Amino acid sequence: MSRPVRIGTRGSQLALWQANEVAKRLAEHGYRPEVVPYKTTADKRQDVPLASIGGKGLWVKELEEALLRRDIDVAVHSLKDVPSMIPDEFVLAAFLERADPRDAWVSLESKPIASLPDGAVVGTSAPRRRAQLRALYPALRIDDIRGNVDTRINKLRAGLYDGAILASAGLTRLGRSSEITSYFSIAEMLPACGQGIVAIETLRDGDTRVIAASIDHPPTAQAAYCERGVLQKFGTRLDCYSACAVHATFDDGTITLRAFFGELEGDRSIRVKLSERDADAVIDEVYDALLSAGVMELVS
Repeated sequence: MSRPVRIGTRGSQLALWQANEVAKRLAEHGYRPEVVPYKTTADKRQDVPLASIGGKGLWVKELEEALLRRDIDVAVHSLKDVPSMIPDEFVLAAFLERADPRDAWVSLESKPIASLPDGAVVGTSAPRRRAQLRALYPALRIDDIRGNVDTRINKLRAGLYDGAILASAGLTRLGRSSEITSYFSIAEMLPACGQGIVAIETLRDGDTRVIAASIDHPPTAQAAYCERGVLQKFGTRLDCYSACAVHATFDDGTITLRAFFGELEGDRSIRVKLSERDADAVIDEVYDALLSAGVMELVS
């Protein structure tokens, strides 16, 4: 008889899509998956900014506690929500193939963001989007927007915002790509570390790590290693308020890493783009370039 695998996930529509996709892949490998949804503190507290109650790490932490209790065998996350430093008893054991990592502009009237008048309100809660958006369109007003995709679209319909920025991967996975007015290029809006990647977390010991690894997508795992590797160089200096982004691309064995760090409310920012054939070498070089450019003044 095949081994049962309990898959812990948040209960949002997108999180359930991700967990069910993992379940489908595990079933194809002969396992008997069961999706176990959790409603985390961050899901319950939609009335306050996410950063004020601990950031996206709250979504991960409560699933990690379920792993430690052995209530679940694996936890499924959007990699962009996983802190760059996780406790030693856990490991990111596998990654599904990356979806489109770009950010999407959503306007119910299909207005290009460049056509908005001064003072128009754009919804986004991500510090790295806020910092990059200010540089692109300094005359726009940027307000926090929280909730799942449906909640955010409904807030647009209610007239609370003139448009919003969401991850294109999430919209596409939910069959909502028709809501997308346009895409930001990677050069315009550098994606969050791990954006578009579904990660599977397990305890470091035990056989669940091997089970998860059976559905790993190695090129995506390499991208995750490079992107998270840059942020890990900062240790615990980064938090949910940090306006930073790292993105890796690959071309014929060459790894190109782009990094962005900006001020949460100011105008200063740093961008770095370097290429190497060795992952550890390019991680080190990007970090050194950031240091030389004065990044510690932005993250301290």
